[in-house]
Amino acid sequence: MSVGIRSRVTVPLRFSDGYRTTAEVVTFEGLTDGKEHLALALGDVANADVPLVRPHSECLTGDVFGSERCDCGPQLREAVERIATAGGYLLYLRQEGRGIGLYAKLDAYALQDLGMDTYEANRALGHADDERDYTAAAQMLTALGVTSVDLLTNNPDKAAQLRALDVDVRSVLPTGVHASDANVRYLQAKVSHTAHTIDLPLAV
Repeated sequence: MSVGIRSRVTVPLRFSDGYRTTAEVVTFEGLTDGKEHLALALGDVANADVPLVRPHSECLTGDVFGSERCDCGPQLREAVERIATAGGYLLYLRQEGRGIGLYAKLDAYALQDLGMDTYEANRALGHADDERDYTAAAQMLTALGVTSVDLLTNNPDKAAQLRALDVDVRSVLPTGVHASDANVRYLQAKVSHTAHTIDLPLAV
């Protein structure tokens, strides 16, 4: 089955800090993993020379409940405004917990409370450091008619996977640093284990 666009619907967005914008939410059919991923078209994407794109993995605890154990919620908020300004897409990917799922992520949290970092906890549970696959993201971009992107991410694996899937990544732009006392150890682990481009402050 070829990948295609299933539906488009306009959704007004409002964040807790009062920021508002409008997204065209796009759903798909035929994605390789069968999951219900979404693309949010933001800003004047039709006239963007090269769209700004962020593949954002679902994080219920951070995106919805405002958990401070990660930087996912602030990254999502930042990405929506930056993409709305530049014109592009936020790909909201159903890959909770770097692909291990919500319950396993919470099990990993319990191990982190015993002293492990986020990657050590994944391994102790029998998972890889990062189990995400961006094939569906590349398929979504193809269905949207996007061949070249400016990628908004701190994760070098996203750019590497998309390039291997024949997406032209013209440039990679980092997100801001959203460090706090609650998440700095988690961010440090992302830098040391998977070379995330997070310019951490010397003290938080």
